[in-house]
Amino acid sequence: QVQLVESGGGLVQAGGSLRLSCAASGRSFRDNDMGWYRQTPGGQRELVAIITSHKDTYYADSVKGRFTISRDNDKNTMYLQMSSLKPEDTAVYTCYAEIRTGRYWGQGTQVTVSS
Repeated sequence: QVQLVESGGGLVQAGGSLRLSCAASGRSFRDNDMGWYRQTPGGQRELVAIITSHKDTYYADSVKGRFTISRDNDKNTMYLQMSSLKPEDTAVYTCYAEIRTGRYWGQGTQVTVSS
């Protein structure tokens, strides 16, 4: 059974940092693009970051310069290092892995940034 499991979310003050992890099991995603979405309390969904199988990266303008996406293929795990967090970063963060026929999704982890 293929699973993506996020961890590392929580409550942090504005200006603080968190590192999210997305651990995959059941198959390797070494050759697949992966990324993070977030959904705000207001329901807005945003693509946050992508990392390709070649480790090229893409960031939403809203997080560029503050967030860093990375992956450790030996551990089958992807990360999102979030720094200089703002209250508007409060959201449920969900990871995904792209496959030829669609995507696998994690269950999401809550990040709350207090002002």
